[in-house]
Amino acid sequence: MMKIFKIYLLFLCIGICSLEYGYSQDTFSIVAVDSVTGEVGSAGASCVDLFNFSGISNDFLGELFPGVGAINTQAWYNQTNQVNARNRMNAGDSPNQIINWLVANDVSAQPELRQYGIVRLINGSPVSAGHTGTATDDYKNHITGPGYAIQGNILSGQAVLDSMEARFLREEGSLACKLMAALQGANTVGSDSRCAANGTSSLFAFVKVSQPTDVFGSPSFLVSVRTHANAGIEPIDSLQILFNNVMNCSGTNPLTEGLKEEIAISPNPGSGWFTIESKTAYFSDKTVLLFNATGQKIEEYHFSESLQLDMRSQPPGIYWIKVIDGDRILSEKIIKL
Repeated sequence: MMKIFKIYLLFLCIGICSLEYGYSQDTFSIVAVDSVTGEVGSAGASCVDLFNFSGISNDFLGELFPGVGAINTQAWYNQTNQVNARNRMNAGDSPNQIINWLVANDVSAQPELRQYGIVRLINGSPVSAGHTGTATDDYKNHITGPGYAIQGNILSGQAVLDSMEARFLREEGSLACKLMAALQGANTVGSDSRCAANGTSSLFAFVKVSQPTDVFGSPSFLVSVRTHANAGIEPIDSLQILFNNVMNCSGTNPLTEGLKEEIAISPNPGSGWFTIESKTAYFSDKTVLLFNATGQKIEEYHFSESLQLDMRSQPPGIYWIKVIDGDRILSEKIIKL
């Protein structure tokens, strides 16, 4: 009887551990504040199939404190640590004080497994801090700057974090636009190295922003996507489609706008052939990716002067193309009649 009881306890422990660690390795994310508007935001993505877990939201790793700050809790995620971080933020601690407390009071005395990114407005000035435990899975690191913290683990390399930072800093739009741009900086196959075989950067992604007047837990802006493993759907591309439907960042990024002035798409709407054409005398090799409304990539093309896009076999609806020219990206809607 005692042996059976011990076996029961073993399986009970395995079940509890899987709940705690099954979706634990959340890889690349960013938290940021806007000292002018008082907005606080979080964005992230990971190669975890959240369809395997009930009651888990796509944005679970990020918490926003309207008008105050934001915390992302990841890498061997533990909900109790997240609650403790929340309590320290509400108690008025600075980002460094919160991290020091979490390291000293880790729920299982394993702070070396954890990763945190924290930002806060203190007397109107943005303060940030990050923590990457020494035993967090490689590649791992974090970057902090004025009003933002970027962190990741199980990455393909440092380039993922550097690209996220570069896209975030050069985007001149709202905080939501800057966070979306940061995620696009990690939109390469295998950014989360576990997703290389899936042909995507990750399996779920989110962006959320709270205004100073929002209520905790109810951000006024939230878009998120989760995809199944082996579906081959890039969640950041799917997220961009949802994002574009509710947020307009046009005219805010000179790199994107510069490319938009060089590209013409006609007819749009159309029923069969669409022409994508360079309007400048200088022609460079460009990549065109075609996505359906769910964010699934349908086709990939390459051109320098013009491209004839055959949409005759596609059902009517909304499609998206991404034109990539070096480090410049243009996303445009195509309507198939």
